[in-house]
Amino acid sequence: MQETTFEKELSLAGNDGQAPVFVIGVDEAGRGPLAGPVVAAAVWYKQADFTIPENLAKDFALIRDSKKLSEKQREKMFDVIQEHFSVGVGIVNAETIDRVNILQATFLAMRSAISELRRIMNQESGIMKENAMYLLVDGNQEIPNCSYAQEAVISGDGIVKSIAAASIIAKVARDRIIEAYDTEYPGYGFAKHKGYGTKLHMDALRHLGPCPIHRMSFKPVLLALPENVNKRFANVLKQKKR
Repeated sequence: MQETTFEKELSLAGNDGQAPVFVIGVDEAGRGPLAGPVVAAAVWYKQADFTIPENLAKDFALIRDSKKLSEKQREKMFDVIQEHFSVGVGIVNAETIDRVNILQATFLAMRSAISELRRIMNQESGIMKENAMYLLVDGNQEIPNCSYAQEAVISGDGIVKSIAAASIIAKVARDRIIEAYDTEYPGYGFAKHKGYGTKLHMDALRHLGPCPIHRMSFKPVLLALPENVNKRFANVLKQKKR
């Protein structure tokens, strides 16, 4: 299995006598689900030289693409990352996703996470110049309307340690949010499928209809609206009468 490293961060941070560059990893979780928010995280490793303490080597080896970890591993690494990285989280709800579309909502969550991280870093490290931040963003698109220097890294969560850390934070944060909704909106099985379009979820949607955290702009949810279900049944009955 490919290991993530701090190699990319080191190449950008530089040690040529210039002002330090704070290299930030950015990733998201929850673009695909039919329900719940999209969540983004922005993280900065607090060790300026990107060294990993010997006693943390085993834990840091688990900082990789969150999809490659078990839920138990992600929960453990969430705590490790919170301790050794500065972390900002951005959350955009289903209503906003429906209003602006999922791609723009993802960028909005990322910008929110970056703003929160900068606020935290200013508290921890003093006032930081805007041009001192460099973003490494998972995927093939840079974040629009963002004033920081940045670079999109395809499959970055499997290569760049900071992006992998952001992917874990975003995934665990979103899972915890959606699990809380499982109590508020029982019957959908949110704690099990986390809002993804599994058979369990689709069966519940057809039986119960959408709830307030469903993304109404997503076609499977739209088709589950009672009026659309009734139309489909009416069409089936008409076809059988012919």
